Amino acid sequence: MSTTTPGPSQELGAFLRAHRELLKPADVGLTATPRRRTPGLRREEVASLSGVGLAWYTWLEQGRVTASRQVLTSVARALRLDAAGLRHAMRLAGYHEPVTPDGAGGGLAETVRPVLDSWPASPAVLLDRHFDLLAWNAAWSALWGSPEAVPADRRNLMWLMVADPRLRTVLHDWEPLAMNIFQHFRAQAGPALADPRTGELYERLAEDAPELSHWWGCHSVAELTARSVTVEPPGGAPTALSLSSFHPVDDPSALVLLFTPLTEADRERMTELCRRPLRSVPRDTGDRRAG
Repeated sequence: MSTTTPGPSQELGAFLRAHRELLKPADVGLTATPRRRTPGLRREEVASLSGVGLAWYTWLEQGRVTASRQVLTSVARALRLDAAGLRHAMRLAGYHEPVTPDGAGGGLAETVRPVLDSWPASPAVLLDRHFDLLAWNAAWSALWGSPEAVPADRRNLMWLMVADPRLRTVLHDWEPLAMNIFQHFRAQAGPALADPRTGELYERLAEDAPELSHWWGCHSVAELTARSVTVEPPGGAPTALSLSSFHPVDDPSALVLLFTPLTEADRERMTELCRRPLRSVPRDTGDRRAG
């Protein structure tokens, strides 16, 4: 828990405003009148539902005041935020849980790498709280290409999902998973201005995937959900994998992603892929345009 008093946050205000405008009066038990022009809820309605004054809530959306955890929880409840939304609001307000100090990722990677290697036919990767890749197994490199071929400042799962042409070619229907990963990152990320690596990542995404600028400016957050995905590596057949994730006990802010073959046939295809010599696949890390 942070020991300093958080300051006003314009990012928090924008996040709350975006969710207020998405809600309908009926969502919170109110009746809309025919002459209603305000998109979503009015500020006075959120203030009343939260038990705070209208002027104070207006200032909160404008980034002019701070909110306690208790009051922010009441506002989040009024806005019908889920657990990911509440967590994101708390972080934007400056209420951060302890995280592993910078530079400690190497020790975590050495601890988790044997676990990743124990899944020879299941691509697995260890991510830090910014979704930077700390460790991966041979199956991950066989399917997606070796992360070592990517510059260190772009060796990040979000960057790979949207700007790496190999991954977007191998993964069928990549957009739902890419969006969910970005929403999960937003749910746990603090304000970009207060976190240099978060700010740097947004800059790299804007540079290398400008056609997705509407993603980087959105305020949606979500948990990363388990799902099945289909991959088709070069020269291989479509293969179904089940995505799951878990947090290492040594660092709950880190995340392990595991792609497990769904059927025995899928496992055989992944095993065959992992037996092939790993070839270096060039990655285009320059300016990329859709089309």
